Amino acid sequence: MLIFEHILLLFLVACAIAVSFSKNLLNSIIIFMSYSLVMSIIWILLESPDLAITEAAVGAGVTSLLFFVTLKKIRAMKEEDKKHE
Repeated sequence: MLIFEHILLLFLVACAIAVSFSKNLLNSIIIFMSYSLVMSIIWILLESPDLAITEAAVGAGVTSLLFFVTLKKIRAMKEEDKKHE
């Protein structure tokens, strides 16, 4: 079990580094979702199911959905700007 925890922690660090170096916004959102899901698993391993559910719902669910909608609106605004030029 200890090896599994170390793998999860290494994955968290890798996700944090990958998000900071990612140039594509869609990839950053997907990496952020995976970070939140792994963090939910870690909260379960720490025997804190209330935080795990909250992290999964808010971190991976609602926040990611808001990021996707925002990204779609940003791309729509860029396409409008190209049409007006």
